[in-house]
Amino acid sequence: MARSDAAIGCILGTAVGDALGLSCEGLSRDRQKRWFPSLDGYHLLFGKGLCSDDTEHTCMIAQSILVSGGNEESFTCDFVRRLRWWLAGLPAGIGLATLRSILKLWLFVPAGWRGVHSAGNGPAMRSALFGVCFADDEARLTRLNRIATRLTHTDPKAECGALAIALAARCSMRGQAFEAYLADLARLTAPHGAAGIELVDLARRAHSSATAGEPTEVFVQSLNCAKGVSGYMYHSVPAVLHAWFSHPRDYAQAVTVMIRCGGDTDTTAAMLGAIVGAGVGRRGIPQKWLDDLVEWPRTVAWMEDLAAKAARAAQRGEPGAAHPLPIAGLALRNMGFFVLVLAHGLRRLLPPY
Repeated sequence: MARSDAAIGCILGTAVGDALGLSCEGLSRDRQKRWFPSLDGYHLLFGKGLCSDDTEHTCMIAQSILVSGGNEESFTCDFVRRLRWWLAGLPAGIGLATLRSILKLWLFVPAGWRGVHSAGNGPAMRSALFGVCFADDEARLTRLNRIATRLTHTDPKAECGALAIALAARCSMRGQAFEAYLADLARLTAPHGAAGIELVDLARRAHSSATAGEPTEVFVQSLNCAKGVSGYMYHSVPAVLHAWFSHPRDYAQAVTVMIRCGGDTDTTAAMLGAIVGAGVGRRGIPQKWLDDLVEWPRTVAWMEDLAAKAARAAQRGEPGAAHPLPIAGLALRNMGFFVLVLAHGLRRLLPPY
């Protein structure tokens, strides 16, 4: 898979997985199946799909890669600015750790005091693109992943989990064997001590389970997630890896299986979509799902162009021209999205339970 094609598949895979999983977020497996017997399309807005913060953060990472060319200082400054103004746009459904962290950024706290001690999966939802854009520069890949993670989450588990997703996207793009992925994960998380050892053990368990043909839903239950995958990094990442190990080249089957596990479905489907998308590219994502994605102003064409530009900037090590969005358009979109999410939440108070 060419680097730009993989980047396009990674971002579009994130967006489609996010939009597919959004209407199911927070539902138990049983209730989800009663509400949505079929997952062959979107259920949030009359068969059309909209994205949440998973896609927004991935696009911000791509924008910061583009304008920095991978320079760590420039990347940090740009991503901090984007996080601040993203919060100012009043996004719906922001995680508590991310909210507290960005408030710290608005207060301009010193670098050593940024982020909060949390192992939530926020950093993992946006990290896959590092594995694609900096596949041949492991040092830069790990440093940028560390920067992006610690701006919001300082628990070592958060950094290890985000790195696991980035390395999975790299492995998917390269078409490497899963054993090579597990070896890379063990090597690059070793500096994190117990946090790295625990994650590698979970990844190996996921691989053994998938190799034995165990369904992802069954494996998820072994993680004490009987009601659905939680937002804890060491629940969501192993679940995503299991679905990837089970369906590495089948985008539709992989994300459907992931969503059926319940819980934090938009984020887990976004992470998995990014990994599989990096391996199959745009052509491996069902065209109908791309056509029915009505996200605006982050349109499919806008995301595709951004992904290709970010990949080229990373390969050259040179910054590119900014790829902006209209501020007024974002504000209008966020207001409409908030009303839609609120209406969907109220609908959940009614049967079927």
